[in-house]
Amino acid sequence: MRDALATWHMGRVIYAYRTHPWHARPLSQEIVGNWLGLTQAQLSRIENGRAPEELSKLIRYAQILGIPGDSLWFKLPDDGVSEPVSPASAGFRLPVMVNGRPVLLPIDIEAAKASGLDRLLDGLIAGGKTAQYADAMALSLPVPASTQAWAVSDLDELEHVAAALDDARRYLDGSVVEYFRGQLDRSKTDDGDLGSAKALPLVLGILGAISQHVREVRTDVRCGLLSVGADGAEFAGWLYRDLQDVPSATYWYDRAMEWAQEAHDTAMQGYVLLRKSQMAYDLRDAHRVVTFAEAAQHGPWHFPLKVLAEVTQQAALGMAMIGEPLSAVEDQMTTARELLADATPKDEHVGPGSAYFTLDTLMLRQATCYTEAGKPAQGAALFANVLGTGKLSRRDAGFFGARRATALALSGEPDEAAQVGLKAAGIAKETHSERTTRLLGDVVRTLTPWSSRPGPRTLREAVSSLTISTRP
Repeated sequence: MRDALATWHMGRVIYAYRTHPWHARPLSQEIVGNWLGLTQAQLSRIENGRAPEELSKLIRYAQILGIPGDSLWFKLPDDGVSEPVSPASAGFRLPVMVNGRPVLLPIDIEAAKASGLDRLLDGLIAGGKTAQYADAMALSLPVPASTQAWAVSDLDELEHVAAALDDARRYLDGSVVEYFRGQLDRSKTDDGDLGSAKALPLVLGILGAISQHVREVRTDVRCGLLSVGADGAEFAGWLYRDLQDVPSATYWYDRAMEWAQEAHDTAMQGYVLLRKSQMAYDLRDAHRVVTFAEAAQHGPWHFPLKVLAEVTQQAALGMAMIGEPLSAVEDQMTTARELLADATPKDEHVGPGSAYFTLDTLMLRQATCYTEAGKPAQGAALFANVLGTGKLSRRDAGFFGARRATALALSGEPDEAAQVGLKAAGIAKETHSERTTRLLGDVVRTLTPWSSRPGPRTLREAVSSLTISTRP
């Protein structure tokens, strides 16, 4: 239940409630739906679709199910949210607007200061300015932000952002657009180490603010704001992919495409097609892996060489999945390596996603490609080479460790596959990466012929425990 609450998805919380062991037996959707005033079909859509965002419904569901207010990501009406918290307490609260309703979010002082907010917090507490900014800092968020959200360097910046969101046409200028961009960059850094669930609230907060105010800003600012929105929506799609929430990922990829089109950002349009191809690979949909990769590869946009290398490598993966000859797949992979080698330092921060696509990233993708092409031993060796550098983020080390375990299992190395898989399972638990958890389930199934051996048996038990603890 705790893990379901951490997903900010009430449908997952309801599912966890219905199936929790404290019931004598799982409660049916019909029974719980009746409690909530829903039909079975409506509850099914809530559990399996995009996360509900209407605050009044979230509050009603929480009250009916008896979920304690201190466990929720939003405030219940009787939680005293309108009263400022004494600076002498464990923290104070910053006001935000959640779906049109003001909410004071609790900010833990020690945790916030550890994130570098000393000057902001000291200024607000010493000057008693929390109430002063209650109207100005009404950030329009689809879900509440985490305690790290909306970190600003000083009160001048706070006032500028607050004024921008209060009167977008007059104040929302390029500096605020760059502020949003900087916050997204920080979230992308946090994602790899902390996990998607912790990076998501800030990203959704930024997207909510952009969505509400993009029609109000000056024409000369709108294009830049839409471009940041497209970048953020693409990133939100990735975060939901890692959380195995395909409907929400699809929604944000589509929103990224729309905003990129409005911003005349053709490169981002092509990049979203690449991302859709990668999500199709998650779903084992070979046809869409190929068609989306080809659309990205041959579209009317001009990619930086790094992005073009990534697109070319994705096309090679699609070819491997549909059974093209290994020689043709390797030719495409060679082209991807050559494109990446030709990239200059100026390509490092040009175009969507170009900064993160390095030689190590390419090698990981090519390891996956060899596994798909029926050469898992070559794939396992490539995975080991990159993992051995220690350069990957915590979450990626777990995910690609699981991919290496897959390759080892397919190579007939059950004991080593189980050992590598166990390490990946520990990281998946820390980072709440449901993609890694799903992949480890595939490893366990591949190891079925060796299920009586100690290693595979231990891995099966660990993955079973992990699946239960992360199940929505």
